[in-house]
Amino acid sequence: MREVLTFILAGGKGERLDPLTRDRAKPAVPFGGIYRIVDFTLSNCVNSGLRRIFLLTQYKSFSLQRHILEGWNIYSNQLGEFIDVVPAQQRISSDWYRGTADAIYQNLNMVRDYSPNLILILAGDHVYKMDYRKLIGFHESKGADMTVACITMPKHDSIHFGVVEVNKQNMVVGFQEKPDKPKTIPASPSEIFCSMGIYLFNTEVLQRELGDDAQRTDSEHDFGKNIIPQLLAKKLKVFAYDFAKENEISPYWRDIGTRDSYYQANMDLCGANAKFTLDDKAWPLRTSHHRYTPLRSCTTGKTPGVIVDSLIAGGCIIESATVDHSVLSNNVIVKDGASIKNSVIMDSVTIGKGAQIQGAIIDKDVDIPAGTKIGFYPALDRQRFVLTTSGIVIVAKKTSL
Repeated sequence: MREVLTFILAGGKGERLDPLTRDRAKPAVPFGGIYRIVDFTLSNCVNSGLRRIFLLTQYKSFSLQRHILEGWNIYSNQLGEFIDVVPAQQRISSDWYRGTADAIYQNLNMVRDYSPNLILILAGDHVYKMDYRKLIGFHESKGADMTVACITMPKHDSIHFGVVEVNKQNMVVGFQEKPDKPKTIPASPSEIFCSMGIYLFNTEVLQRELGDDAQRTDSEHDFGKNIIPQLLAKKLKVFAYDFAKENEISPYWRDIGTRDSYYQANMDLCGANAKFTLDDKAWPLRTSHHRYTPLRSCTTGKTPGVIVDSLIAGGCIIESATVDHSVLSNNVIVKDGASIKNSVIMDSVTIGKGAQIQGAIIDKDVDIPAGTKIGFYPALDRQRFVLTTSGIVIVAKKTSL
């Protein structure tokens, strides 16, 4: 796979994930107990044999950079392998990245340095498992100039995604950005093809098209909105890669772009029939590992603690408490008589004696006082915390209660 150079876009502000992104970039938001969101894209790269990776950052990138340095120094520089974190450098002008396409355009010098045949462009804020080698094989078999990975969604979800219009041969013939009336899949009029933000280009095509786009004053410099339509107007060969059909590992994919989607993705990990699993030995998920003691469950009250359909990370202490369908990160302490249900609890949170938490996301370093109730009284919660559209309560990092 040395002919492939990979760019991971990790520079977005992540405003729709506030307050989880107040102090960190969206790809650095903790997920699934011990991971960061970016770990899923990076694990896909490693498992697919991709060994030359640039991670493009911009906003609030310190924790992301530290995570990469601590947990992803797994490649050999002597063999020409790397995962390099590249901050916005204003190489072309005084502008920061103006869009997804502009982020690559401002770093084309790195493409010229390595002279790859193909450029793979990925998002750093999606949760999924994908063997990119199959995407590359599809691209080459079609003789494509560009291939965009797509996933089928119900037609009514079109307002949340970029919709790729295809013909019967899965050749792309149009692109719609969050349309009310989307173009459906020819063989399935109730479904649409949504762009996954995964793009594979022939290098010469990408360099030329980004150069043309950079000269346009009316462009948003976005791959979906501008580059794909530009390619189609020039009659270049653009194909849609059907992720769910071609991917044998897992059909699951979620764009964690909103607070509700982040919460639901964590809930998808819980239970006997979890929609997405983290323990596939054939497709390992890597991250930065610290030394923690094993989970300790102890009886401190009249009844033992109960853990049901949950993920509990190392260093946690569960006293005579109940944890139900929840995800707990490292070093969480749940005191006697407390209960946690349908919630995400991040690192170093203490849940006080008799406290009750349901339908909530508690960010790092929060001390919940004894007897506190969160997730039961929306009006009161709204006065103190952030509520998502669906009513999930978010307690920001280091909140004092």
